[in-house]
Amino acid sequence: MKTVIIGAGAMGSLLGGLLSISGEELWLVDVWKEHIDVIRSKGLAIEEKGITRNIPVNATSDVRSAGEADLILYFVKTYHTEKAVKDSLALQKENTLFLTLQNGLGNEEIICKQVDRKKVILGVTGQGATLLGPGHIRHAGWGKTSVGELDGKATDRISRVAQMLQKAGIETEVSSRIHDLVWEKLFVNVGINALAALLGIKNGQLLDYPETLRLMETLVHEAVEVARKKGIRIEGNPIDRVKTVIEATRGNRCSMGQDLDFKRKTEIDAINGALVREAERFGIPVPYNRMITDLIKVIEKTF
Repeated sequence: MKTVIIGAGAMGSLLGGLLSISGEELWLVDVWKEHIDVIRSKGLAIEEKGITRNIPVNATSDVRSAGEADLILYFVKTYHTEKAVKDSLALQKENTLFLTLQNGLGNEEIICKQVDRKKVILGVTGQGATLLGPGHIRHAGWGKTSVGELDGKATDRISRVAQMLQKAGIETEVSSRIHDLVWEKLFVNVGINALAALLGIKNGQLLDYPETLRLMETLVHEAVEVARKKGIRIEGNPIDRVKTVIEATRGNRCSMGQDLDFKRKTEIDAINGALVREAERFGIPVPYNRMITDLIKVIEKTF
């Protein structure tokens, strides 16, 4: 299955490297020319548990040069999704699949504005990665990846996608309730990203202090209340799940933290900000999520 990953940041590069190792035909596409140039000349360096290996990966800044794809996988920031989809339509053939493993809410709707819904599939991943520099990432977290059809049906094509990821060493399952899982992933991002980003700490440190634990739990409690009002089916204890993810990605600097470190626009509007918008629809107060959204937005305005 020829796969083109649009957005070769930490996570896009991680999956691209793992798929390349497994023998899949894989292309990384990104606008960061220095990053692409290093990958093309030296390979992609993936640091994992203290060991670094260089992996040959096809990489380009010209999306058209990747050629027609069986699967187009989006890992761009949510605010770049619309343009990324528009540009990637040049890779489309009759049976091309479009998969998002992005954070937050809204990516499905953005993709489906330009692509036939029948060709769109969703996913969430618990993998974690940190971008260390051009052509160099650290695999910093291991977690399950889930993919699913929009209508929840079990199909041959979604099974093929899951098998491809599984072959690359990415623990993957097919889910009939992928929209519920998107919200469960939102709980994780709501509880970790903005808080760790603002404090300048790694994920694991959120478990080390009573103050950060209280803040994290309140942010997640607000999100769960909104999800229940929306009719999302929640299995298990969301707080425990967030803590498990934090422990599994203890050494990772979350993506929003990396954005602040490099003075880049964040995905706050697709995570805590999206939760605030959903809460407003139901008249549910979410003061902690509103506050943390405002704080991130103020920092962005200083860049």
